Amino acid sequence: MENKKLYITDTILRDAHQSQAATRMKIEDMIPVLEKLDKMGYWSVECWGGATFDACMRFLNEDPWERLRTIKKHMPNTKLQMLLRGQNLLGYKHYADDVVDAFVKKSIENGIDVIRIFDALNDVRNIEQAIKSCKKYGGICEAALSYTQSPVHNEDYFVDLAKQLEKMGADVICIKDMANLLLPYDAYSLVKKLKENVKVPIHLHTHNTTGTGDMTYLMAAQAGVDIVDCALSPFANGTSQPSTEALVATLKGTERDTGLDLEALSEVAAHFRKVADKMKAEGTLDPKVLNVDTKTLIYQVPGGMLSNLLSQLKQANAEDKYYDVLDEVPRVRKDFGYPPLVTPTSQIVGTQAVLNVLSGERYKMITKESKGMLRGEYGRLPAPVDEDIRKKAIGNDNIINCRPADLIEPELKKYALEMKEKGIGKSEEDVLSYALFPQVAEKFFAVRDKKEDENAVRTLIVEDLGC
Repeated sequence: MENKKLYITDTILRDAHQSQAATRMKIEDMIPVLEKLDKMGYWSVECWGGATFDACMRFLNEDPWERLRTIKKHMPNTKLQMLLRGQNLLGYKHYADDVVDAFVKKSIENGIDVIRIFDALNDVRNIEQAIKSCKKYGGICEAALSYTQSPVHNEDYFVDLAKQLEKMGADVICIKDMANLLLPYDAYSLVKKLKENVKVPIHLHTHNTTGTGDMTYLMAAQAGVDIVDCALSPFANGTSQPSTEALVATLKGTERDTGLDLEALSEVAAHFRKVADKMKAEGTLDPKVLNVDTKTLIYQVPGGMLSNLLSQLKQANAEDKYYDVLDEVPRVRKDFGYPPLVTPTSQIVGTQAVLNVLSGERYKMITKESKGMLRGEYGRLPAPVDEDIRKKAIGNDNIINCRPADLIEPELKKYALEMKEKGIGKSEEDVLSYALFPQVAEKFFAVRDKKEDENAVRTLIVEDLGC
């Protein structure tokens, strides 16, 4: 990739509305401008994965696979990108290798070009199968470094990780800064180091929660980053990504000119402004998400995790303990071997910190998930854990030192048989939807198939009438 022009991935169809409106944008809100987006000249458009899969079925009565096929049909010239949680796929537990392989295969068949693959703990064993499958089926493999800060997470740590990922077959390396912790000068230094040590392009992803995102991108551009994630302005900033138009305007006429047309972008943004206004009126987009919140920089706690902690304390009538919990989070994180705070580790560490404060005694109550993490169920923790706390949590249980997925038997056929017995599902894609979210998928199939049957009957009546 020529290292002059700065390439842009637009997140308007996935992370932008996931971060600001709980992933509630419908396909009907996207279709009117997909063909215009296709002509824009983006490096890619992120449109699938993350929470979209679950939200489509659970809240929008949409088939996520059908959504992907629709986007592909309208955007044949642009690389479509998705986010995949390694061995967790799009769910919240590890799946067997056969499920991972089939899911990656079907994602590519249905229209995905670029798969960004990450693991919450940066345990490369948890992304090994997804990388192999992505390469096998002809996808562009973008392996991600889950960026965080701790005594063990320094520049050398991330450079070594990037080298491992390149050896494993990554076509692109992504710095995934999910909590907007990567500050501008640190971004400059890290990108420089990565460019010196790996040959593949470097893609930077951040948010603008703390208000530093635009400056981070500008410094990364100076350091030679190849691609950055932006969002069209109606769903940009705050908990989302920095604005596409702002960065395009900033770099216009410089050697890092993006080559994108500001007027064309503004035209598409006008459509999404109407969508954003509608979502504000419905209450799915809370304007609070646009505020800058620098607490993340102080406590190293992602924005979404802060709101989770607050709601847990509200339920317990203990909002006055908020700052005690914020002080406890880094202590729990240290005890647990400094996991990066991203789904699911942020929820595990946050909930344990709340329990430690509310019960008045640290680790008096230990969650099932905390025990699982200390047992090694989620993978290898970045640093040694506090052995006294591990002993308190799991006693003399064996610690999992192998790749956790090695302990899972193949399970795809089991899901297919279950569905056959229940008489649900119509395709291989349906089996994968069910494997990831059994109850949600079963409810969704019932609604979808009833609607399809009604439409078929209607069509037959119309044909019988000779219309």
